[in-house]
Amino acid sequence: MDDTPTPSTALAYLNPSYWDERFSKEEQYEWFKDYSHFCHLIQPHLTPHSAVLELGCGNSQMCEDLHRDGITNITCIDLSPVAVHNLQKRLLSRGFKDIKVLQADMLELPFEDECFDLVIEKGTMDVLFVDSGDPWNPRPETMSKVMAMLKGVHRVLKAGGTFISVTFGQPHFRRPIFNAPDFSWSVEWTTFGETFHYFVYVLKKGQRSSYDDISPVKRFEALPINLLHEELESEDFAFRINVEELNY
Repeated sequence: MDDTPTPSTALAYLNPSYWDERFSKEEQYEWFKDYSHFCHLIQPHLTPHSAVLELGCGNSQMCEDLHRDGITNITCIDLSPVAVHNLQKRLLSRGFKDIKVLQADMLELPFEDECFDLVIEKGTMDVLFVDSGDPWNPRPETMSKVMAMLKGVHRVLKAGGTFISVTFGQPHFRRPIFNAPDFSWSVEWTTFGETFHYFVYVLKKGQRSSYDDISPVKRFEALPINLLHEELESEDFAFRINVEELNY
């Protein structure tokens, strides 16, 4: 990350040229911690035969970690051609010849219906909320993109398939979106992290949550947190603070 300083505003994350430039300099970076921190939450939803789609792979090593766990049918997509080229090259150099890496837009997934057992994203959906405005009432433009993404994920998931979202998005904001009537999946969530918590949503297609199970949305009073020094300096923390400043 030394060659790629944190942007002064989170709006930079919406600019494709920012990512192309960043990926041309940066070999690898893990948003929201690496796979080892949350693999125990992912593994119960996988079998050696699972077909997995990773959205917004960037230069993450998550696909390699999944492969080491015995998952070989993995497809990664990213909007940046630079990220795709570099990841393809890196995977081949490390002997991961069966992981597919494609340039594609997660808002227009180029896959057939019901072809993946598990779809996962880590921080990718958060970028869509960078300029969402009031988080209690996101801009229509934001919601149009978010719904396009989720409808695509729902479409490519097999019956009984699982969508996993690793995010900053708190349940009082995300659950109403995930529980939109367009979708037939259940919604569960948990957290990981010691002092700086990340949320992991597990959405199982074909097991629709009852509206009676959805807690009323109410304003969230953030508790003070004592961040570790390395967390305070991380880009994750800067991203969260920048987005909050933009949207409040």
